[in-house]
Amino acid sequence: MAIPIINDWAKYFSNPHEGMGSSYERIVLNDLLEETAQRNGVENVLESPSFGFTGISGINLLALADNGIAVALEDNDPQRLRLIEETWHDLYRPVNAVLNPDFRCLDYADQAFDMSFSFSALWFVPDLTVFLGELSRVTKKVIFLSVPNRTGLGYRLQFRDYSPEKYPDLKVGHIDGPSIISILSRKDWKLCRSGYFDCPPWPDIGMTKEDLLRKWLPFLPQSQEPAVKSDSGQKTVSILDYYNGKDPDFAGRMRKLQRFEKSVPVSFKKIWAHHFYMEFQRVGQ
Repeated sequence: MAIPIINDWAKYFSNPHEGMGSSYERIVLNDLLEETAQRNGVENVLESPSFGFTGISGINLLALADNGIAVALEDNDPQRLRLIEETWHDLYRPVNAVLNPDFRCLDYADQAFDMSFSFSALWFVPDLTVFLGELSRVTKKVIFLSVPNRTGLGYRLQFRDYSPEKYPDLKVGHIDGPSIISILSRKDWKLCRSGYFDCPPWPDIGMTKEDLLRKWLPFLPQSQEPAVKSDSGQKTVSILDYYNGKDPDFAGRMRKLQRFEKSVPVSFKKIWAHHFYMEFQRVGQ
């Protein structure tokens, strides 16, 4: 989660080096999504909006697609949507990618999707109540929402640079958990699970460690190539190599790092984890 990605998101499509942080985050998120989908008998899923604060946009649901779940996603930027579609096509996965200019309307039938999902993206919708109302309408079984951990040290440090004037499209109040829970409860959705996740042994710096070092030490050379290699000897650290079969051990390496996350108490995760998730089910379901 880093504010600058609003302006430089396109670079990840030409150089998919996301660093260890986003790579770990993606595998942890995949496991949560797969468990949620399996438990709820999900056959199709909508991600809206698909642009959040993490490297390559629009690939959060590739793991569910690999489980035979039909994926639809929405984005409000035509160029980004085209690049997302190309990424899925290059990986030989089907996706229904739709342009949605402002997320005030979701152009689908009532309860068209078993599951809906958003990752670190709710602060890009102009009206949270309207959007969640639409998400409620088109979702049949489960709504899975993830927001940045606002109690985390990393979040607070990164947002020292934030101001509404500098980032007018970023609605920080939209990632407030209690507000989201309140809005959806009025739409007959109950919170059935929640928790902190993406809690690796390193802080939430919102950028690769190479970029962090160059920020702290500006005299370092600005290389066009990533400064590290993955365990498999590749120049980039990217989950795309996992999905295209070039790095089959990727998920296993990330899960070894998860031992730390599984061992620390919730009180520690509250100040260290990078994200907070909420899973909702319809009342009476």
